[in-house]
This record gives sequence, structure tokens and C-alpha cells, in this order.
Amino acid sequence: MTDNRIEVLKDILLELHHGASAESVQERFNQHFKGVSAIEISMMEHELMNSDTGITFEDVMDLCNVHANLFKGAISDVDVPDAEQEGHPVKVFKDENLALRAALMRIRRIIENYAKPENEAFRKDLLKGLKHQFSLLGQFHTHYVRKENLFFPIMERYGHDSPPKVMWGVDDNIRELFKEAQLALEQLPNGSIEELDEKFESFAAEFEEMIFKEEAILLMILLESFTQDDWLQIASESDVYGYAIIKPLKKWVPHRESFENEAGAATSDKEVADALDQAPADSSTDLTNTKIINTPEGQFTITFTPKEKEAVADRTTPQAFGNGFLSVEEANLILNHLPLEITFVNKDDIFQYYNDSVPTEEMVFKRTPSQVGRHVELCHPPKVLDKVKKVFELLRSGQKNKVEMWFQSESLGKFVYVTYAAVRDAKGEFQGVLEYVQDIKPFFELKSDVNREI
Repeated sequence: MTDNRIEVLKDILLELHHGASAESVQERFNQHFKGVSAIEISMMEHELMNSDTGITFEDVMDLCNVHANLFKGAISDVDVPDAEQEGHPVKVFKDENLALRAALMRIRRIIENYAKPENEAFRKDLLKGLKHQFSLLGQFHTHYVRKENLFFPIMERYGHDSPPKVMWGVDDNIRELFKEAQLALEQLPNGSIEELDEKFESFAAEFEEMIFKEEAILLMILLESFTQDDWLQIASESDVYGYAIIKPLKKWVPHRESFENEAGAATSDKEVADALDQAPADSSTDLTNTKIINTPEGQFTITFTPKEKEAVADRTTPQAFGNGFLSVEEANLILNHLPLEITFVNKDDIFQYYNDSVPTEEMVFKRTPSQVGRHVELCHPPKVLDKVKKVFELLRSGQKNKVEMWFQSESLGKFVYVTYAAVRDAKGEFQGVLEYVQDIKPFFELKSDVNREI
């Protein structure tokens, strides 16, 4: 990867944004690139959106398909053997796309048969099948949510903040196109099958483009950037968000190199000494910091300096806390027993904390450990970003101390009341925003003005 390649890619995309046709820049692209890595595409988008070109992420999003078509056939694959193992997040992601593609093709066939006059007698059954396939395909939303909440935060930590922002915006556009197709479906049998076909194909075109972007660009960035520990974290948190159509057949357990011998015991001092006999005479290696690893290719010795143990905070001793005394453990238990979902974003707009008042699967706004440390603007889809900024500005500036909103959630069976409160210290200085979410539906169902029964 060279800066020159990044600049050439950026120049080509700038030409597209200034009105050049895809065909006119394709030849220049082919002249300079026999292969382009997904990392280069990510860096190029970052440079494009963070330079003085005036290009915004909305501009990049609008030409996202043009960009993707430019790279088709030129993106270098990244081979990571673990990624093909059952249960690995990448394999799960690809298997979901296969299942979603299958639902897409079945819907096309049903629409085609529904439109034929000779199948009029079977339209009731065809419509039933069509609605079932739509419900399956609609699970792509779960696929996207998992991508947005588990893949994107880790990408941002590695500096790839532009592709997630662009992709999330396109995801939301695809969601809207699907809603339009669903509305056309709901009009049948009295509505027009031609209108449904038109709305569905508008959705399908963007949806299939996104599958290409996910598998040829997004996953290549992840495979080049993420460590095995990153993938393990994603795998451990994936159940919270669920899966689209299919589920992993088994848990992914990767091979991890051990510093133990085949019998399970630590490498012996004799083995270490024997290995050191072959070392140069002036070697000053500390025996306690030396291990031997056996591999199919042979045996090798490594030396290392053990990391000093960090001091562990005392979590059980009560300390002065507000108007009384609490230990860290007691404070944590109290926060987790409040009938509220609490999130704290600090004064630097970093998502710093959330409590565990309910299992993650039951949360109104699902939170997972991978999101902690993320900038609050990156935690929300682009379509609501202006509202998020407005809320934080009102609270930060002191124009308001609280911003409240509410909505009914039919899927959760809850009436959700959300409060955003400014957190200020004793001097009145802004220290962050506390969000607390509660289900107030039970309050509406109280049957009397008072209840003092014990």
C-alpha cells in the first residue's frame, strides 16, 4: 500500500463526484490497479471525507454503488483460514447472505407466477407464500443491526471510521425501500402486483449491491484488521442481536497456541536448560522468562518479560459515597437493580457506561461491551444524527437540563419513556449526559388511585 495509490484512488472518485461517467474513469482505474485492497478503499474514503474537497459522507453514500462497481473484480481477497470455520462470525455472515439471497429469488418467482392470468385460481396460496418469504427476507434488518453494533465499533477503533458511516446510511435507505415494498404487498389482493414488482426490484437492486459491498469490501477490511480476540468478542455478543434466517450450527472454538507441553504441564526447567545450552555463550536469558514451543515444523524457544500485575481496586470496602457509604460492588448492584436502562456519555461525547438492569436481549436499546469507548455520534444511524447533536447541544449549553421523548413499541409490548439529562458537577460544569429508559406501560394499567397493601 502506498500513499500514491491512495491519491490516485481519491482523484478518480473525485472525478466521479464532479460528474464524470463511470466508464470514463474505469479505464484509468484499470491502468493503475491490477488489485486494490479493501484497506486502501477504507483509507481513500477517509481521506476523501476528511479533506478540504467539500465531499461529505452523504455524497459518498449517494455514489456508493458507482464506487463499488468500479472496484468489482479488482479487490484482493484476504485468506484467513479461521474465517471458514463453523460458527466464525464471517462464515455466519456469509451464510446469512446466502439464505437472504434465496428468499429474494423465491419472492421473484412468486411475483412472476402471481402475475400470470392462468394462475388466478392459486393467487390466495401464492399470496400466503409471498408474505411468508417477505417475513424471512425482512430478517435482513437483524443482519444489519449486528453488523452496525458489533463490526462497526471495532472498525472505528482501528481507524476505519468512514466506511461504517457510509454503509450505515445506505443500510437505512435499504430499510426504507423494503418498507415501501411491504406497503405494496399489504394492498394485495386488491392492489397492483405490478406496483409490488416495481417496489420490490428497487429494493432488491440496492440489497444485492450491499451484499457485494459486505463480502468484497467490508469483510476484507475486517479480515485484514481484526485479531482473533476481536472475532471472539463478536461471536460472544452475537446472540444478543440474533441472526437472519439461519443460526450458527455450533460455537466457534479457534485453535489457540498454548505455552504448555502435550501432557499439559509447563515447559520444564530441564527442557529450557537444554535449549539454552545451544544458545550463544554471552546469552543472559532469564530461565523463568523462557518457553519452548513445539510445532509441526520444529521446536523454537522464545523469551519474554512477564507483565507486572496491575493493582486491583478494592470493590468490597465501603467508601464515602454521596450522603453515606457504599462499596464499588454495592454501587454496581444498586445501579443494576434500578428499573431503568441507564447509559452515560461523558463530557467528551464518549459512551462510557451502561448498566445491566435487564438481560441484553430484553433491552429497549441494546448495549454490548464492544460499544463502550465509542463516540456517541458513531452509535447512531446517520438519519438521526442531527437529532442526537441537537439534544447534546441543548444539554451542554444549559438551554435545557432534560430532554424527554416517548413512543409505543408494539414489538416489545412496551410504552417507552426516554430521558436525556445533563450531568453537572457541584460547580455547574457539564460532565456528560445520562440517558435512562423505562417502560411506563404498567403505570397506565394501575386500577386504583392508591395501593397500600403489603
